[in-house]
Amino acid sequence: MVHRSAGAGCVALTVLGALVLAGPPAAVAAEPPVPTTATSAAETLGAHQPSADVLRALRRDLGLTEAQARTRLVNEAEAGTRAGRLQNALGERFAGAWLHGATSADLTVATTDVADVPVIEAGGAKAAVAKNALAELRAVRAKLDAAARPDGLGTPVRYVDIRANRVTVQATSRSAGNALVAASGVDRKLVRVKVSANRPHALYDIRGGDAFHNLDEQARCSVGFSVTSGQEQGFATAGHCGRPGNRTAGYNRVDQGTFRASTFPGRDMAWVRVNNDWTATPNIKAAGGNNLQINGSVQALVGAAVCRSGSTSGWRCGRIEQHDTSVSYDEGTIHGVTETTVCAESGDSGGPVVASTQAQGVLSGGSGDCTTGGTTYYQPINPLLQAYGLVLTTSTSGTAAPGGAPQEPAGGTWAPGQVYGVGSTVTYGGVTYECLQAHQAQTPWQPAGTPALWQRR
Repeated sequence: MVHRSAGAGCVALTVLGALVLAGPPAAVAAEPPVPTTATSAAETLGAHQPSADVLRALRRDLGLTEAQARTRLVNEAEAGTRAGRLQNALGERFAGAWLHGATSADLTVATTDVADVPVIEAGGAKAAVAKNALAELRAVRAKLDAAARPDGLGTPVRYVDIRANRVTVQATSRSAGNALVAASGVDRKLVRVKVSANRPHALYDIRGGDAFHNLDEQARCSVGFSVTSGQEQGFATAGHCGRPGNRTAGYNRVDQGTFRASTFPGRDMAWVRVNNDWTATPNIKAAGGNNLQINGSVQALVGAAVCRSGSTSGWRCGRIEQHDTSVSYDEGTIHGVTETTVCAESGDSGGPVVASTQAQGVLSGGSGDCTTGGTTYYQPINPLLQAYGLVLTTSTSGTAAPGGAPQEPAGGTWAPGQVYGVGSTVTYGGVTYECLQAHQAQTPWQPAGTPALWQRR
């Protein structure tokens, strides 16, 4: 089993409070507060009204009371906006952001410059001063990826541990981990080798939401999220579930559609175009067969709660441990997946992973089980939508296809259906806005009315 990183060895970070700071002036100026009359981030993302299924699972899997679960979801939505503002302000000095506490009440933002501490604290977060910027550590991880065997033998997982301000290599033996570090040529002080006998693997024979069957390869997988491409309807799923041209049947064995695109390894993403007998909806199957409606794809922070649905182990929840992780399966290496503490078993792969009502990704693989605990990895949904030019089907659908014209009468470069990352800039109504949280734009989420996602420049 892949365990969470221990606190020991995290000497690269120093957490500072407002009362202990003395030193140079802030490197960047604090921004004026958002007007209190604006729609809150929690309201924009739907976190203020979580479903009963999400609340029950969070109580069971994270040991929360209902009040704690509700508070946690709201705190996480609000923290995402604060973290995005601070990341944009810090720029190349940004070293990561994470949540902690039973209700995610504490947001920590790390910087490489102590002069940024007042700005971070003014922005509603605890400050941590780190030796290494996030971009630097990602470059180290990229070198480790390049030096690793394609099948990941000996060193199957590599990621940036933002809390420890180091890169972690999960290896089957210390000698294997050390050999990879040496071969990559990176600074050994920036890498921690974590020994684990567990080896992640793609979870075939799966159903996350509703099952579907690959008729050409005699495999069973699961529907992730409904999507559209122009007038075509379909769904996103894991890339290892099929190849372009493979025919599919639904959970009821009725002819369903065809794989239009698939990537695996490298990424673990695919989409299936369905025939006219099937209709895309914003629903995913939650506990007890109840429907949970998706209303967006805003990316959650490290430490946030996520839930998934699986045909073997049911509706399960956990936390995000790391974003942008590289994992090597027997079939090859996949990049850019997210690691979670959500358990899974054979038969669960490919299903939808959500944070409140926000689509996060499709289950790729993992290790362990739901008896002893485990680690799972999901392919983030926004890169999938962007790669294939798809629009997520949501409860607020009505978005234009990717590349569609800007909305009237405001005009500008912003357009629904486009995927925007933190720091992306658009114009809308003659004003320039900067993105605070990665998401695919929805028609109701126009920049002028969604301070949870956009700030004026």
